[in-house]
Amino acid sequence: MSESYRLLVNGGVLSPGELKYICEAAESLGLDSISFGSRQDIIFPEPVDVEKLKAFDKLQIVVPNHERSENMVSSYVSSDIFPSTSWLTGDRYLYILEQFKHELKLRVNVTDPKQRLVPLFTGHINFIASEHEDYWYLYIRLPDWKKTVMYPALIYSWDLDKVELAIENMLQEEPETVEMIFELVSDAIDTNNRTVDKPLEVPFYPFPYYEGMNRIGDKYWLGLYWRNNRYDLTFLKAMCDLCAENKIGKISITPWKSFIVKGIPLKSKLQWEKFLGKFGINVRHSMLELNWHLPVNDTAALSLKKYLVTNFDQNDISTYGLTFGLTNYASSAYYFTSVVIEKNKQPEVLGDFVIRDTYNLLYAKNFDPNTRDYIMHVQDIDKVELPGLLMELSQLYFEQLGTEREEAPVKNEKTESTEKKIYQCKDCLTVYNEVYGDITQNIPPETTFESLPETYECSLCEAPKTSFEKKVLVK
Repeated sequence: MSESYRLLVNGGVLSPGELKYICEAAESLGLDSISFGSRQDIIFPEPVDVEKLKAFDKLQIVVPNHERSENMVSSYVSSDIFPSTSWLTGDRYLYILEQFKHELKLRVNVTDPKQRLVPLFTGHINFIASEHEDYWYLYIRLPDWKKTVMYPALIYSWDLDKVELAIENMLQEEPETVEMIFELVSDAIDTNNRTVDKPLEVPFYPFPYYEGMNRIGDKYWLGLYWRNNRYDLTFLKAMCDLCAENKIGKISITPWKSFIVKGIPLKSKLQWEKFLGKFGINVRHSMLELNWHLPVNDTAALSLKKYLVTNFDQNDISTYGLTFGLTNYASSAYYFTSVVIEKNKQPEVLGDFVIRDTYNLLYAKNFDPNTRDYIMHVQDIDKVELPGLLMELSQLYFEQLGTEREEAPVKNEKTESTEKKIYQCKDCLTVYNEVYGDITQNIPPETTFESLPETYECSLCEAPKTSFEKKVLVK
């Protein structure tokens, strides 16, 4: 299948004016619809005249088989409408996204760990918000790496672009470890890093229902989804005009080939409902079909999805909280759904002999894609076997839902409380945890506070060692 022309949308956020300009450009190329990609980009679903594209110099266009350019995704789309880290508001996202001015060579994710709509670890560079205001965990998986690894320091909000660019600039050196990257970045740029005082915790939330008109406070937000991922240009242009009339500044693309409009005034709800009705827009699709990730313009994948969803519906199966992905042997994308249906490559044969398609079925550990650990459920099965096995996995998901995420070791003796020592700066409350040390000052893990040099300073506010107080945590 040939690759389509793509338009980059920084962080999946664009103004109604920008979206209308894109629609007008698509119309001039002879298109009547556009599609959305899994990295919150926009895709032309049909071949276009390359010469005509040159007239649209405002668009960041990726030409297929010509150049490689990556889009940055963000969970701005979920801010202010789904669970979120308290300091990471929609406005904060916009300031952060505005930093990134250069053309990315790597996939970059900027996400909140408390939301489930945007996957956390599908980038080469994954910035994930911490509990400390304006500080981010960084998880790295360069193109040739097999695993995602945590960077040994928290990154300051206004350093994200500098750090990402520094990592891009060292790619020719082919760094093999995150420690090597840390050293090279530290030598190349000045940053306001902070010590990692505890590991990233990603809470488990069921996948949200993101379609329809929904009220949050004194505003509504609207999620829109098309089954075939072909969004009519006439409708989109009219919607952009309505957004402008309602003083709505941003439209957000999701990784699920849909989009969300936030900030609809209460008084405009009826106006929007009449508008959707005029265009015959369905805003209440079944959850059975919403939470799927399919390759763009893949008619075989769309047909398989319809077949599976129909089977779910006929059997009254609930898939609340689950996500499904269809992929094939040629796909190089990382998985980011709870369940993956993987199509196998057919063996090469001579003559007219027809070989049936077969599939593998995988699911994420605990059915949580953020574990990045996938378990093979079955291999080499026929299409007709898929519905029953998927229903079996759905039942398994609900059986374990709400149980402990990890099995705790069984102890016969009475559990005794344990004490854990940390040291906290009195001035800025930064924690020195002996388990992690402080790599920003070349202090290795398991270094006791007493053995720190007297010249040791707080990694954040540079207060002296004497400003740290011992705290005892009881477990």
